[in-house]
Amino acid sequence: MASVLPVVGARESELVSPRRGDTGRSPRPIRRFAWYTPWLFLAPFLVFFGLFVAFPSVFGVWISLHNYDYNFPVQPWVGLQNYIDLFTPGTRDFDGWWQSLGNTGLFVLISVVPLVVLPLLVALALNRRFRGRTVYRAIFFAPYVLSVSVIGLLWRYLLDAQFGPVNAILKALGLPAVSWLQTQPGAWVSILVATVWWTLGFNTIVFLAGLQNIPADQYEAAALDGANSRQVFRFITLPGLRTVTALIIVLTVLASANLFGQPYIMTLGGPSNSTRTAIMYIAESGLTQSRMGVASAMGYLLGIILVVVSMINFWLTSGRGRKDS
Repeated sequence: MASVLPVVGARESELVSPRRGDTGRSPRPIRRFAWYTPWLFLAPFLVFFGLFVAFPSVFGVWISLHNYDYNFPVQPWVGLQNYIDLFTPGTRDFDGWWQSLGNTGLFVLISVVPLVVLPLLVALALNRRFRGRTVYRAIFFAPYVLSVSVIGLLWRYLLDAQFGPVNAILKALGLPAVSWLQTQPGAWVSILVATVWWTLGFNTIVFLAGLQNIPADQYEAAALDGANSRQVFRFITLPGLRTVTALIIVLTVLASANLFGQPYIMTLGGPSNSTRTAIMYIAESGLTQSRMGVASAMGYLLGIILVVVSMINFWLTSGRGRKDS
């Protein structure tokens, strides 16, 4: 039977419909598509992109250049003053903004390693053939489907200083109770544990996909050469996961830098604003205090920082840095 599929690269005028003898049906002329046909398929995406991404982005820049308060009809133009105030000591937002930005950076530093290493170890274990591994994959991924409000309330209950099950276990073991959410470093440890438990499944699934893309013949050749498990991991598994690891690190840094829900629910930014992140400070300035201009300036400054950090991370982890050096 002759193939009825069009040849890749052929012009539309060269495409022919199946002959009567091939399919038993009458030949039909092939219609040329109008120039606007692809745009019709793209139109729904372009509409939503314009409404919810492009327009808010441009409008946000305009807001950041004004003393914008949505409670008043007139929004005075201030130019770059909102950005300058963020770098000027003694201004209203200087101390709070840079403290919250430092808190965000601290959480990024303490969270990236466990959020990359632990999922890798779990993925290596779940990639082996054993009975019930699909169930274990579902168990590890299950917390990720919960919302951040559920995660925050759940861990706030577990770590409650008076009625939490964690402190009840400590008391049963003869250990003193700990004010996990009211003291440091307990507050950061609590937020970190909750975040790792919540998001570990997503990174694990991505690592599993990367492991299954490594050709099996490489492992077979290593076994024939007598390589041990450490050598196989170092010279086959890790290089095979380089691109996936770079992607996970970039996504993890971005997700950690946008930390909001866990400290907002679990600690309310305390104790003494030590867990108040940059996103929390932006939301407080813009939504609670109605200072949308300076909040927009903070948002764009944070966005620029994240773009630079992401580019550096991707450059380092993708191997380009080693090749160039």
